[in-house]
Amino acid sequence: MNTIKTLFATASVVLCAAAAPAWAQAPMDHSNMPGMKAGDAEEMSDAEVRKIDKEQGKVTLKHGPIKNLDMPGMTMVFGVKDKALLDAVQVGDKVKFRATSENGKITVLEMTKAK
Repeated sequence: MNTIKTLFATASVVLCAAAAPAWAQAPMDHSNMPGMKAGDAEEMSDAEVRKIDKEQGKVTLKHGPIKNLDMPGMTMVFGVKDKALLDAVQVGDKVKFRATSENGKITVLEMTKAK
């Protein structure tokens, strides 16, 4: 009888552990949740331009927090949606920018010199 109880308890633990991923909550897009003000997900972030690669369409930014991506401040390379954005800035410029993440790739959608 103890063997049956032990087997049953072991099987229960194994089944629960195997099913746990199915219980996990899928990631949510919080930008359109009730109570969010229009533009909350569209907030501009502050940065300093560290490097520009016009040929590759990339910019290195030392940026502050990017709230809509839940990202802390750091220095990183971003692709830009439109290479023309890179014509308006130079290395050392303080900028405000808007970025998005699509398919795991973070892209700058808008970038202007900070005033």
